[in-house]
Amino acid sequence: MGRFATGITVVTTFSEGRPAGITVNALSSVSLEPPLVMVALDRRRFITPMVRRLGRYAVSVLGEGQQALSDCFAHAAVKPGREDFCGAAWTPGPTGLPLLDGAIATLECTVVETFSAGDHDLFIGRVDTLDATGDDRLIGPLLYFRRHYLRIERAAAAPVEGKPEG
Repeated sequence: MGRFATGITVVTTFSEGRPAGITVNALSSVSLEPPLVMVALDRRRFITPMVRRLGRYAVSVLGEGQQALSDCFAHAAVKPGREDFCGAAWTPGPTGLPLLDGAIATLECTVVETFSAGDHDLFIGRVDTLDATGDDRLIGPLLYFRRHYLRIERAAAAPVEGKPEG
């Protein structure tokens, strides 16, 4: 799966009134109606029982300039560390969950189903709020491929061609 390029997100929630977060690239859209997303969290990670307990999580999609946050929330040995929320600037979203400032998109979700798969729990979340108001022509996503970060070089975008479904 290291040969599959993914975007980088930080999944956040609250524990005992403090924000907590972890870097996650296992995020996927599940449904448009209703809007559902899935995040896969390793059961051995500290945040998994927090999400299970609270029943809510937020997703901040990182932009190309936020590699340091990705590293920190992935538990790199940096100061301030993950236990100090990586020193990240954040704002409570409309439902109160911590959203990272500067993210290119944010979502706040309520868990509607949880599935166990191998060593992970898959949390299906109903999207309660979504903010994608940033100009993605100016800031690209932070991408991950074969254990390296990638950035998209600016080039002309091409429309998807093919037979429209309908």
